[in-house]
Amino acid sequence: MQMQTLTLRGGVPSARRAAPPQASSAHLAASWPCLLRVPRSLRRRRPRSLRASASLEQEVKEVAPAPSGKSSQATRRDVRNIAIVAHVDHGKTTLVDSMLRQAKVFRDNQVVQERIMDSNDLERERGITILSKNTSITYKGTKINIIDTPGHSDFGGEVERVLNMVEGVLLVVDSVEGPMPQTRFVLKKALEFGHAVVVVVNKIDRPTARPEFVVNSTFELFIELNATDEQCDFQTVYASGIKGKAGLDPENLADDLGPLFEAILRCIPEPRIEKDGALQMLVSNTEYDEHKGRIAIGRLHAGELQRGMEVKVCTPDDSCRVAKVSELFVYQNFSRVPVEYVGAGDICAVCGMSDIMIGETIADKVTGTPLPTIKVEEPTVRMSFSINTSPFVGREGKYVTSRNLRDRLYRELERNLAMKVEDGETADTFLVSGRGTLHLTILIENMRREGYEFMIGPPKVINKTVDGKTLEPYEIAAVEVPEEYMGSVVELLGKRRGQMVNMEASGPEGTTLLKYKIPTRGLIGLRNAILTASRGRAILNTIFDSYGPWAGDLSSRDQGSLVAFEDGSTTSYALLNAQERGVLFVQPGQDVYKGQIVGIHQRPGDLAINVCKKKAATNVRSNKETTVVLDEPLSYSLDDCIEFIQEDEIVEVTPASIRMCKNPKISKKK
Repeated sequence: MQMQTLTLRGGVPSARRAAPPQASSAHLAASWPCLLRVPRSLRRRRPRSLRASASLEQEVKEVAPAPSGKSSQATRRDVRNIAIVAHVDHGKTTLVDSMLRQAKVFRDNQVVQERIMDSNDLERERGITILSKNTSITYKGTKINIIDTPGHSDFGGEVERVLNMVEGVLLVVDSVEGPMPQTRFVLKKALEFGHAVVVVVNKIDRPTARPEFVVNSTFELFIELNATDEQCDFQTVYASGIKGKAGLDPENLADDLGPLFEAILRCIPEPRIEKDGALQMLVSNTEYDEHKGRIAIGRLHAGELQRGMEVKVCTPDDSCRVAKVSELFVYQNFSRVPVEYVGAGDICAVCGMSDIMIGETIADKVTGTPLPTIKVEEPTVRMSFSINTSPFVGREGKYVTSRNLRDRLYRELERNLAMKVEDGETADTFLVSGRGTLHLTILIENMRREGYEFMIGPPKVINKTVDGKTLEPYEIAAVEVPEEYMGSVVELLGKRRGQMVNMEASGPEGTTLLKYKIPTRGLIGLRNAILTASRGRAILNTIFDSYGPWAGDLSSRDQGSLVAFEDGSTTSYALLNAQERGVLFVQPGQDVYKGQIVGIHQRPGDLAINVCKKKAATNVRSNKETTVVLDEPLSYSLDDCIEFIQEDEIVEVTPASIRMCKNPKISKKK
């Protein structure tokens, strides 16, 4: 008769053991701070997941004896729920691509584009993940639900929501850069939830890879974030996401991602569920379909969900309403598959509730109770949105009224929990708060592509007043810069009230990693300034740190604006004279209006110029024609314009154009 084995977590003695525990495991548990100095093979002997050959009923009886009148707890062995988290550009989405391909999600002859999970146009253009997305694969009979999450700190709200749906995370770290600011943020959130962590050292095939340094830096980060002994004993997998290879040793990778899949099954715990409990599902995300309406996505914590059943939608304030499940889906491979029934522990999508919101609970109609709602960190940057009042209003957009603008902004709140919208001083102005300028510019870009016309003001930080003292948000800025440009970058950061936290060599390429604690105000416009000072070779990453004392006044833009003197169409003759005053944004034949910013003045202060002046037609024969040579106009993107404008300037956003102009309301006050 085969002996049954059952090992419990959290230091609880095992029910029965097939063999006496090894001395090495006990030694590791007692001296975990020195874990990385022991052989890697010894570390991997430590059991991490619940492995029992006993039946589900035996496990429930031995693991969680249920008090009388309460539902029993169990585990689902056939499901794993994981989120892939990392700093931006560390290769999360590429790794998911390889996992999907090797799980035979696609046909052998199917043409698949790169970064499959980045389905949004903006995500493909910018090369970043903006929205979290669900998929699943099947490996050795176990369904693995995978959630790809954003890597940029401005979209941290997406990560915080996703962590409610999983039991473990894959922390992807670049083999050269090591832990970066966003790595710290996502890891901190995962540890707070008590999730198991598998560290994936990605891009191990880079010539300058330094896996030992990266693993030690990651371990130190775990200790800084007060991880438990169990969490510090993380499994390390070395991988090349683009080649689809992984291994437990950086020098000996397998031909596929098999070691990574095995690590997921071994280290990520099975979902703990209340199989016989009352239905409970926390809505962690929503999507919209033209035919199905709003779709609620979340993990089923307890009970069973069936298509056609009536449920109760509960909010944390105990206000409930009855709804009906019209359709039910689970994630299988790369698509949603309709099902009749979903058991606890799985991630599913529910249709039929047009007013469902993120943070609400789908519960049993009779005995259902709400789960704790999702909490995300407060926004730190605010911008004003108002209707377009320029002379060119209505030329390019379909939605130009304040009612259109209001409806669109408040509709964004339904799925973007990290954003806030308030009414402004006037009926046509709205204050939108977000995690950072990128968080807001993504919204602006989406709106202009949908056909909206509006104007936006300069970004402003959100301060707090505590005990009569003004506090402002501070962020940790990590700048990776070549040594020859380090002096210029340090000077820029110093002017913006930055305080150096750390400076260290970053890899063998002759680059230095500077870490500064800097007011959020000082980051506005800093990215372009650093790129200019380093000739485009510096990399800036930021993450919110905390609120601190007011840092005082910061040096603003050194140069003023060139402002159009009158309405009309620009001419080569006028631009030839205007370009001597600074750098222009416009080219010949372009329509402009009075008050529009057409260039950057070479001196402080604004200068009104005439860019529509035409050459006089008198005495033409006596003047020899000269060839007009104009400089190439400067092209500013939406992000550049938002960083450029000052207090008395605004950005006009339309589906086809982005213009900057002086704010007529402030000009009238002056």
